[in-house]
Amino acid sequence: MDDAIRIIIVAVGGQGNLLTSRLLGEAAITVGIDVQISEVHGMAQRGGVVETAVLLGDAKSTIVSDGEADILMGFEPSETLRDMKKCNRDTIVITNTAPLPPFTATIGMGVYPDIDKSMELIKSKVKRVIAFDASSIAKKAGNVLALNMVMLGALAKTGSLPLSYDLLKDIIKDKTKKSFLDMNLEAFEQGYNAVADIE
Repeated sequence: MDDAIRIIIVAVGGQGNLLTSRLLGEAAITVGIDVQISEVHGMAQRGGVVETAVLLGDAKSTIVSDGEADILMGFEPSETLRDMKKCNRDTIVITNTAPLPPFTATIGMGVYPDIDKSMELIKSKVKRVIAFDASSIAKKAGNVLALNMVMLGALAKTGSLPLSYDLLKDIIKDKTKKSFLDMNLEAFEQGYNAVADIE
């Protein structure tokens, strides 16, 4: 096993997972850290799962096997729960608690998992869980589509990355659309502050 930091980001199509991975990659490159990113799109266009792996440092492979994730960041709680197999006892889990039920659950053909039970199960598997309603914070910042920036801010606050708050903020300024910049920066800051409030 190498000394890379392995980050799994899981979301539903349209939640901004891919941009989050790209910003982490850009930040790593800026400070000379090797980075590898792999993406699994699934049925993203239909609200299906989108999973990305971001590996910082000297990684031998872009694949994150079961039990290998250092960080699991879930933009949707049931998707976080579904990907817990990637975690080990020392994995940091950051998860949004606001559900985005699939179409099948909405029309009564499936049952969406109970959020409280899901959180209990997640907390029983790892030492550190940061669970909060990131979607509400994104809405307050200006748009629920800023969810990815809220989650990135939360990740920055964990202190688990060799990427500083200021560096990530600069990357957001440089790499996101100017029309969304103020909202994105506000969402990033609010996500960062949310972790401070939780912990």
